[in-house]
Amino acid sequence: MARIVIFDHPLIKHKLSFIRDMNTGSKEFRELVTEISMLVAYEATRDFPLMEVEIETPMQKMTTEILQGKKVGLVPILRAGLGMVEGFLKIIPAAKIGHIGLYRDHDTLQPVEYFCKMPQDVDERDLIVLDPMLATGGTVVAAVDMLKKRNPRSIRVVSLIAAPEGMKNVKEHHPDIDIYVAALDEKLDKNGYILPGLGDAGDRLFGTK
Repeated sequence: MARIVIFDHPLIKHKLSFIRDMNTGSKEFRELVTEISMLVAYEATRDFPLMEVEIETPMQKMTTEILQGKKVGLVPILRAGLGMVEGFLKIIPAAKIGHIGLYRDHDTLQPVEYFCKMPQDVDERDLIVLDPMLATGGTVVAAVDMLKKRNPRSIRVVSLIAAPEGMKNVKEHHPDIDIYVAALDEKLDKNGYILPGLGDAGDRLFGTK
């Protein structure tokens, strides 16, 4: 079974408190999202395999460990997912970046694809889907559907705040996908927003309404 990992690191909890605060402005919000993304990137890559190599320090030769040929692709879901990219790139600077654009149809409430651009070697990469808010889960389910058609080596989802309904939806549709979240909140409201949440992550990142 795939994993659901909810981070309990004190620094993550501390910084989440500030992005939840309605008085936090866009500049500080963006900076905090980058910082939290760096921390969750560290945790979400904990199981990356290593291989032994021999190097020479200024003192002597030694055997040490490096990543075992890991080729990573970051896939932010537009637009809020863009806020997490910088933090992940600080930890995984060699990662390639794909983009997925989805919007929710007002009549059917179903996600509709309007953009998808992936690295050419996507089938050789381990993909990390980035979406700050895992609310209903519909967008993430649709994104993973799209990515599986491109046959990547693996897919994992990383969010900052999730609702139980969204987690359940993703696991029902994609039980093989690992999900990493910084916080699991109480529930969704009637409009599909996470409670207590932090509002609309995209609007707060980019200063729009």
